[in-house]
Amino acid sequence: MTETSSRSTDRTGAAVGVACVTQDRPEDVATLIDALCVQTAPVASLSLVDAGRTPLDEAALRERIGGAFELHYRRSVANLGGAGGFALAILTALASGAQQVWLMDDDAHPEDPDCLRALRAAARERELAVVSPLIVAPQDHGLLSFPYRLEGGITHRRADLEPLGFLDSYANFFNGALVAESVFFQVGLPDLKLFLRGDEVDFLVRLRRSGLPFGTVTTTAVSHPPGWDEEHVVVPGRLQVLIPPGEFKQRHFFRNRGYVSWRYKRVVQLGADVIGYPAHYLRNRDLKGLLTWARLYTDGMRGRGFGGPR
Repeated sequence: MTETSSRSTDRTGAAVGVACVTQDRPEDVATLIDALCVQTAPVASLSLVDAGRTPLDEAALRERIGGAFELHYRRSVANLGGAGGFALAILTALASGAQQVWLMDDDAHPEDPDCLRALRAAARERELAVVSPLIVAPQDHGLLSFPYRLEGGITHRRADLEPLGFLDSYANFFNGALVAESVFFQVGLPDLKLFLRGDEVDFLVRLRRSGLPFGTVTTTAVSHPPGWDEEHVVVPGRLQVLIPPGEFKQRHFFRNRGYVSWRYKRVVQLGADVIGYPAHYLRNRDLKGLLTWARLYTDGMRGRGFGGPR
């Protein structure tokens, strides 16, 4: 047995493969690799799908890894989006023998060397199919990158969640979730049709419907740039809407949100959206924005407007 293969599994014999999608972020990929190399629980492989305009230097990546784990580099000339890219990365990880897949965005990385060990321990002790860390902002690890609804309010404070220890039936996908291989055979892969923005919510809903146990460990974290600029408050502490920057992201996000909300009859989200978005746009006297949102959202509800990047 080689040194690399001997490090690839822990005492349970389950190999962890990291699945990552990148697009023109070589510095972030380097940071991720460095963080994976020092994990106290072994990483068996990194399946990296590269959809960037300029391909990464595969030789330089292997040199940086230095034999700590295997690299499965997949160049994608076509832009498959986040959903398609992660589907390819996940399949590559599974094909390489991974029994647990650690989903990781290219601009995310484990906060400390014990992150994977903590996730694996929680999955083993709580018999979880999926376990996620908290997602914290790189500029301030005391703040959550994404809002969490707690006791009817919205919080971004890590200190509000850490004492809880575990958040049942909640997870952030593609930002540090550790997923057992059997989940993909029961729940499926990210839906290529959704392309980006919304595919993670679709996967979460399917996971909940499967009945498989999952949750978030609040004692470990992954660093990922926050989405604070996308959050627009409608009712302070109670209701806010998300609006990504740029027409391209908004088109996919609004369409996918309408699709997922209607398909799975997510009544609470539908109600919040039909109140929150009109309230936001009317408050800002943005009739064009309101009409655009309404058109894209209803297109998604009707299953229209799909077709990837073009």
